[in-house]
Amino acid sequence: MKCEIRDLNALYRDIAELIGKENAEILFREYRGQQITFPVKFYSKEYIYNCIKKEFDGSNIRVLARKYNYSERSVRRILKNNDEE
Repeated sequence: MKCEIRDLNALYRDIAELIGKENAEILFREYRGQQITFPVKFYSKEYIYNCIKKEFDGSNIRVLARKYNYSERSVRRILKNNDEE
């Protein structure tokens, strides 16, 4: 019998609607029975720090803070640590 997305458990149905039934099945097989929480930040801290350092033009701390969801103080700290290295 062919299984359709509408036949899936509610959570897997939501996932299948987002990423496709085949990918939902892969997630199911890999992680079934486990409780998963997703971090708020998608990118690694190192990647974000490198982006901030690369994009800093001397006057755009506020813009970078908003763009990367950091406080201005944190952006200043990241840039200061870059100067010390």
